[in-house]
Amino acid sequence: MNHLLALALGFALDLMFGDPHWMPHPVRAIGRLISSLEPPLRKLFPKTERGELIAGCVLVALVVGISTGLTSLLLWLCGRVHPWLAFGVEAVICYQLLAAKSLNVESMKVYTALKEESLEAGRKAVSMIVGRDTAALDEAGVTRAAVETVAENASDGVIAPLLFLALGGAPLGMAYKAVNTMDSMVGYKNDQYLYFGRAAAKLDDVVNFLPARLAGVLMCLSAVFVGQDGKNAWRIFRRDRKNHKSPNSAHTEAVCAGALHIQLGGSNYYFGKLVEKPTMGDALRPVELEDIPRSNRLMYATALVSLALFDLIPLGLLFFS
Repeated sequence: MNHLLALALGFALDLMFGDPHWMPHPVRAIGRLISSLEPPLRKLFPKTERGELIAGCVLVALVVGISTGLTSLLLWLCGRVHPWLAFGVEAVICYQLLAAKSLNVESMKVYTALKEESLEAGRKAVSMIVGRDTAALDEAGVTRAAVETVAENASDGVIAPLLFLALGGAPLGMAYKAVNTMDSMVGYKNDQYLYFGRAAAKLDDVVNFLPARLAGVLMCLSAVFVGQDGKNAWRIFRRDRKNHKSPNSAHTEAVCAGALHIQLGGSNYYFGKLVEKPTMGDALRPVELEDIPRSNRLMYATALVSLALFDLIPLGLLFFS
């Protein structure tokens, strides 16, 4: 019951405070750990396909083990001092592993820049949250990029952490974030990481398999609660949820496209090269600026439904049992 209560408090803290840049953050610590381990592991193992695969597997084991182990040790030590200290620390960790408020804040910076400043300001704001080239995007392209970011990250930034935190408290939540961060740093299919990052990429696919699909279903339901088209969201989810090279990335994007009656995805430029991608949804209307706050309302509604399902209902059942 304690970690469910800590998760509820952590969720509330995230809604109130988001992710202040001055505050130490466990994900940044995981990133530094990955960066520090990569060079010695590359030196330790042969520079062959097999050697890099093994080095990548060792990286995964070390990063997940250290992240989970240190979190468990910290909570145990705090519990030895006082149970309330352990509870408070776990609540703060839960808070830091959730990204609902920061998703809203960063995407709404794009909205404000486009509405109150200029297209160039919007391009600069969206370049902070996407990997694609933004210099040539028009207003619709900038808006679409922000909406896609909210939709995609609703799964691995909010719903998946909620699920793992509810199942195993802060240690399991930290293990998930370790995998997710490794994938974002080394899980690329380029010359540098094709073999070294393969274990991280495959493990990320595995741990997100259920959360991504669950997030898609819950987002379809949540669309109704915010006055969006839940029926069309479900139709597009079923049709387009596999329209991505990643097995997990398109689920919530497809739902968002269907709920808003717009088309997401498609080809974009990355580092000057055109990358062909399939689309999600039907272009029943053009993408417009107000779709950014609409996507955020859908993300928040899905987060609240997920919190109720994963945390508040089990908490209530435990309390009254």
